[in-house]
Amino acid sequence: MSTIKSSSEHLTLNADGASKDIKFQANGVEKASISSSGAFTSTTIDATKLTGALPAIDGSSLTGIVGKQSIWVPANAMNPTESNGCSSITAVETTAGRPDMQVLKFDKDSDEHAQFSVAFPKSWNLGTITYQVFWSGLAATTGVTWALQGVAMGDNTTIDVVYGTAITVDDDAQNGSELLLVAAESSAVTIAGTPADDDLTYFRIYRDVSAGNDDMAGDARLHGVKIFFTTDALNDD
Repeated sequence: MSTIKSSSEHLTLNADGASKDIKFQANGVEKASISSSGAFTSTTIDATKLTGALPAIDGSSLTGIVGKQSIWVPANAMNPTESNGCSSITAVETTAGRPDMQVLKFDKDSDEHAQFSVAFPKSWNLGTITYQVFWSGLAATTGVTWALQGVAMGDNTTIDVVYGTAITVDDDAQNGSELLLVAAESSAVTIAGTPADDDLTYFRIYRDVSAGNDDMAGDARLHGVKIFFTTDALNDD
């Protein structure tokens, strides 16, 4: 028979019998339980109330921790490509004492390119990625089309390989040369080269001036790119 006992020091809840759980209910609905092996389960936990050292956690049973992550790659971490490259990194002052824009400029007349590389964590699931472009345009409301492609290579393999298929994303200037413009998140980008743990992934970003949306009559200034990827582990062990 299960019992509840109290003393001057303890409140004891006893679920009598093998494999019997202690259950906590509200209005007849189970909200938490303690199994016979001592495992505590709850529908919700307010983490702001937790204090002290926490016990070891088995990450394989957690949800909401692994999943979609992001990496910010600023323009000053990129380089113009040797062939058909964009401008070198350029500082554009807004007002003295306020933020300067560190940008790469992409011309309106021909496709110009920049590249950067990312060594993804082992927790990456090696799948497709998406991206989001942060940029500035002209005092106009015309458009720009950005494109990104990638390729991965591992230890003792050549870097002289072809990029994967470029995925484009359209965005429009908003009638201000100092406005920050944030493009919509792209569709999935497949990285060529069969990515694996400990690979280095090269990316190439460019302005696709032949695209129907790209009609902005001036330089597009790139602030950086946010790369979205998916993890399936808590760490890089």
